[in-house]
Amino acid sequence: MEYSAVFKGISGSGRSFPLTEAIYRDPDTGELLQVCHDLDALKQTPADEWKQRFDARWRTTRWPYGSGVWGKKEWVAPGVRDECIVSMDEGGTNLFWAERYGQTLGLEDLWIKLCGNSHTGSFKDLGMTVLVSVVRQMIQDGAPIRAIACASTGDTSASLAAYCAAAGIRAVVLLPAGKVTTAQLVQPLANGALVCALDTDFDGCMAIVQRLASEPGIYLANSMNSLRLEGQKTVGIEIAQQFDWAVPDWVIIPGGNLGNVSALAAGFDMMVELGLTSRKPRICVAQAQRANPLYRAYKLGWEHFASMEAGDTQASAIRIGNPVSIQRAIRALNGCNGVVEEASESELSEAAAHADATGAYCCPHTGVALAALEKLTARGEIRPQDRTVVISTASGLKFTEFKVKYHENALPDVKSAAPNQPIPLPNDYEAVKRAVLGDLDRR
Repeated sequence: MEYSAVFKGISGSGRSFPLTEAIYRDPDTGELLQVCHDLDALKQTPADEWKQRFDARWRTTRWPYGSGVWGKKEWVAPGVRDECIVSMDEGGTNLFWAERYGQTLGLEDLWIKLCGNSHTGSFKDLGMTVLVSVVRQMIQDGAPIRAIACASTGDTSASLAAYCAAAGIRAVVLLPAGKVTTAQLVQPLANGALVCALDTDFDGCMAIVQRLASEPGIYLANSMNSLRLEGQKTVGIEIAQQFDWAVPDWVIIPGGNLGNVSALAAGFDMMVELGLTSRKPRICVAQAQRANPLYRAYKLGWEHFASMEAGDTQASAIRIGNPVSIQRAIRALNGCNGVVEEASESELSEAAAHADATGAYCCPHTGVALAALEKLTARGEIRPQDRTVVISTASGLKFTEFKVKYHENALPDVKSAAPNQPIPLPNDYEAVKRAVLGDLDRR
């Protein structure tokens, strides 16, 4: 069976365009494009056969199917030749049973999807493997692409730089100066990208990179390019697969530029459409209170959306006031009875520390999602028996300064509830014994 996919406007109408064309909006309507699959062809394969095929490929060493993305190639980018695929074994990440953390909240079935357990330490790898692979094929077929460019709050740039380095393609990165962590900054530098630190925020970088992408030979890698979303939608499919093709009741995901939200929903939608599952989970999008345009629109019943100037937040990767994928996200939430919640700086910091104390190691963006989880649980919207999955978007190791400052009680606008510091002691057994036994006696 031959499978195919094309670009079409997000309304599903209008012209279609090949995935190997450098185009991001419908030239007639101005709509962002989405990838549309030939579902009739995919339906020719029974649902049980798709499950068996995907399960047989899970973590295999047979190229390229061991990747959590390319193991579902027919549902992602079926026209990419295997020899053009640039993969770093992305996906297949741990679905961590947060048993102790869940018990503190009265939840029986809480899980954290650790998407940061990936090559560059974030979920961005899932989308970048698709985009860079398509561009590699375009170049091999004669397209005059000289570089792939992105605006980034850190994780996108790290992923783009790594995949471009592996493919031998020049990467160009626009970052807001002083607004990414040292770990995030050094990743694209180490991978040889051209890094431009702009005196602006992410929204300013995004405005410039869109103009830059109109220059000859520059290809755009931000999530307004829906090739990224095709890889990221496999998170939803993978979650169901890890539960033996059962769908959770809730999925909570941090939201910034909002492409990942619509991608997650697209994965669940596709499974229902092709008969692998019979229902979709409710999705909660969690935003930092200082960068919460989606939350504000939600509270107005979607009657009005207004961009905003995002303020300083520890959740720097979602510090976005004018999200490109706003319409995609609203459509996705309306399709799954979704909700939106926000988290203050104190709430996100304490939620991350709360989960860390039970064995997690959460980035601040995951902290935003965990704070939303705690609010929904306290209100009774998430019930004790509901199977709930929180999407952890990046490794906490990329945000060491956030962790250090929390435990030093030095985060702005946060009074740390449970700081933990080393105890300075002399090289003396009795002093160590008193400290250890005293601690145990207090617990």
